[in-house]
Amino acid sequence: MSLTSPDLVAELRRRGVSDVDDSPLARALYSTDASLYRVVPQVVVRPRHTDELHAVLEVSGSTGVPVTMRGAGTSIAGNAVGPGIVVDTRRHLHRVLAIDPEARTAVVEPGVVHADLQRAAAPHGLRFGPDPSTHPRCTIGGMIGNNACGSRALGYGRTADNVQALDVAFGPGAPGSRQEVEQQLAALVDDHLAHVRTSFGRFTRQVSGYSLEHLLPEQGRHLGRFLTGSEGTLGVVLGATVRLVTDEPDRRLVVLGYPGMAEAADAVPALLAATDRRMVACEGLGSRIVDLARTKGVVPELPPGDGWLFVEVAGAEAAGLAQTVIAASGALGHRVVLPGAEAEALWRIREDGAGLAARSLAHPAYSGWEDAAVPPEKLGSWLRDFDALLRAHGLDGVPYGHFGDGCVHVRIDFPFQRGGAADPGGPAAFRAFLEEAARTLAGHGGSLSGEHGDGRARSELLPLMYDETSLALFAAAKQICDPRNLLNPGNIVEPAPLDADLRAARPRPGVRTALRLVHDGGSLGDAVHRCTGVGKCVAPRTTGVMCPSYLATNDEKDSTRGRARVLQEAVDGELLHGFGDPAVAEALDLCLACKGCASDCPTGVDMATYKAEALYQRYDGEGARERRPRSHYLLGRLPTWARLAAPAAPLANRAMRLGPVARLAKATAGIDQRRSIPVFARRTLRRAVGARAATRASGGAAGAEQPDVWVWADSFTDHFMPDSGHAAIAVLEAAGLRVRVIGEDACCGLTWITTGQLDQARAIMERTVATLAPYVASGVPVVGIEPSCLATLRSDAVELSAAPEAAVVAEGVLSFAELLDRLEVPLPDLTGVQVVAQPHCHHHAIIGWRTDRALLERAGAEVVQVAGCCGLAGNFGVEQGHYEVSVAVAETHLLPAVRSHPDAVVLADGMSCKVQLDDLAGVRALHLAELLASRLPAGAGTSAAGARS
Repeated sequence: MSLTSPDLVAELRRRGVSDVDDSPLARALYSTDASLYRVVPQVVVRPRHTDELHAVLEVSGSTGVPVTMRGAGTSIAGNAVGPGIVVDTRRHLHRVLAIDPEARTAVVEPGVVHADLQRAAAPHGLRFGPDPSTHPRCTIGGMIGNNACGSRALGYGRTADNVQALDVAFGPGAPGSRQEVEQQLAALVDDHLAHVRTSFGRFTRQVSGYSLEHLLPEQGRHLGRFLTGSEGTLGVVLGATVRLVTDEPDRRLVVLGYPGMAEAADAVPALLAATDRRMVACEGLGSRIVDLARTKGVVPELPPGDGWLFVEVAGAEAAGLAQTVIAASGALGHRVVLPGAEAEALWRIREDGAGLAARSLAHPAYSGWEDAAVPPEKLGSWLRDFDALLRAHGLDGVPYGHFGDGCVHVRIDFPFQRGGAADPGGPAAFRAFLEEAARTLAGHGGSLSGEHGDGRARSELLPLMYDETSLALFAAAKQICDPRNLLNPGNIVEPAPLDADLRAARPRPGVRTALRLVHDGGSLGDAVHRCTGVGKCVAPRTTGVMCPSYLATNDEKDSTRGRARVLQEAVDGELLHGFGDPAVAEALDLCLACKGCASDCPTGVDMATYKAEALYQRYDGEGARERRPRSHYLLGRLPTWARLAAPAAPLANRAMRLGPVARLAKATAGIDQRRSIPVFARRTLRRAVGARAATRASGGAAGAEQPDVWVWADSFTDHFMPDSGHAAIAVLEAAGLRVRVIGEDACCGLTWITTGQLDQARAIMERTVATLAPYVASGVPVVGIEPSCLATLRSDAVELSAAPEAAVVAEGVLSFAELLDRLEVPLPDLTGVQVVAQPHCHHHAIIGWRTDRALLERAGAEVVQVAGCCGLAGNFGVEQGHYEVSVAVAETHLLPAVRSHPDAVVLADGMSCKVQLDDLAGVRALHLAELLASRLPAGAGTSAAGARS
């Protein structure tokens, strides 16, 4: 029978399933994975224990509603989307139940994240062997579903090779006992022994279809390994016992350079032979991905070439094997990189390959034909034929991947969207290419999938790879394990058309935007569709900033990916209805607008910018009828109120110290009562330094002469924390530089931007860039003190305004560390000083903190750099309804770091970070300028210090 969503929810809850959600928000979040496909589920279930998984299957059997299992949602072939019940095991079923160091096994729940299993195994000197590029967030259950492999499967095997046993529930209507299922499957294989022996398991990356070779008698009829890679179409994994391997600490990364990717592939067979396949990893990477990585950060030195192999060897023989690799490589050049920062940076480029490849061409590149594999000895010829095939179809792609196993990843610029509009020929071009590529691959003896599974993208192509007997065996196995076809239908057996439900081909109605969206041609649809779903933002731990609210809540809606999915639905306008839809408000509510994703997301999603535009559309866009909350006018226009309060700052501060007045003010502004109210400076920076300059001029000093440095007094430094500005002046003057503060008012408009008041923000920004541009153009360095305001000039200025002055200012204003570095200002000695540094999120994402760190270390400081966000993020952390999440974000990285280093100097340039540390830890954090000024020789910079308010 067919049930409405509310009836289905009621039935699931009646059977004891508690976390069930059929809201438009949940259905939007789970309507797609990391693939091209969009299938909206009826309900989303997040089971709390395995009994609930059994209950889900019972409901499926009684109602006929299909079930699709989902891990981290990183499936690239559409394996984790379905029309009925989508089951997310990651939210609750994520425990490592046992580690047995003697047996070298681990017992895990299906939703345990790969990296968490590695952390649990590490104290025993063990690891789980396979490690996909998504290892910080992919689940073991998802890896079992797809038979995931990753870079080190060459040395440690695929997931199937590391499964000891599976606890599994088969589909409704399957035989009542596991033994009966095993017997029927064994009989099926015994009836076709010769065919199974010759057609399956021909090479390691033959992942497409069902791996029937594991049911052969000589393979031990290993049911768990047979089910691995069946994509949830044969059974639901309740738990798993997996093999662990020794984690050799002695590793070498040998980087080999070649003229191109095909030449790198040609070298692989010789490397395999010379090392007797004792390489842990042998990865291929091309120049286009590396060049894009350079735009996002520093790339370690690579040997000459346009194609590279990253070969890892490990263990006691690592040094000798590295020399063997070099001798057999035939490379243009090589480097041997020892474990450390450089090796980590190189592997990070490889891990981000999917996201980088998606943005490395003139048009967006997509998955679909993603991970085909051939026997390694045929890899070079396959790459050349594949390149010719791309050219014949007028397409381009960026190949990379697991060359040691013959597996090639690629993102291709299928013409789904051109010029901001859906191309009606896109799906036909997609189908034509995939069909011809599958036929060409079959001629090389290859597999449609080498590790990601067939899913919706390739299941229809299986007849081009397998003969009728093999396909009949697949259907028979499906009939034994899932006779009613309720487990992930549309995949492998009775496949859905490969060009049905293509998310990438959906029309994107035009939206008149307030922001220019310069990186996406002015298209909000293209901007929010930057998210490909690779899910770097849903890693439960991070060394970057993205995504702080997800780290606090572990809820998909609070991830960058989740918000992007909701905005995609809002733009496309089917499941959700525009930016006024309540689901949009709920998804964006806990976005801190930290901009961490702008640098940390491999595809360059900038949720802070999208949130600003979405708020504008909700309150000021065409057809908007909703009134802004009062906090937008009060907190969102804070610089205006600060400027008006400046003449009476001491009186305002005294009034705010009165309990009833403070409580009323907080209630009026929408500030949480547990928050402090920032104190206005008694004298602004401009007023204090301006008075000093006037005194000098009257004394005959050349006060009006051209200085060596201009200081831009942003609103926060000017009105709230002028000590940072005074300290910067002291440091610069101590170096013999003439310093002046720009006297004109020049607010960046940040608080208007974060609250979506973009028309006003544009007017403010255009006045500001018109004011600052002549200073920048003069050739005298202009320095900004508050990182959030500086980052606004660097990024938001050109989003708001096409005026030439916006680009001049964005390119010209420097951070304090950048200024010191450029002018080679002598640094005070910080030897013996331990610094716990919280880089402001905008500093991390837009400006970059590498210069700051290098400067501190050059001065002799020991630097502990805190990852993540402080949790305050401007108006976010002070607003009512956000306090608990703000504190939880601070507890992910910042507060533990401060507590664990009680004697350290705490460094935080941003006003938000300083307020958070003061409120939650009672710590007065210093700006970099204040730290340096405090170590100046006695009397140095006294003119600036004497002007402090």
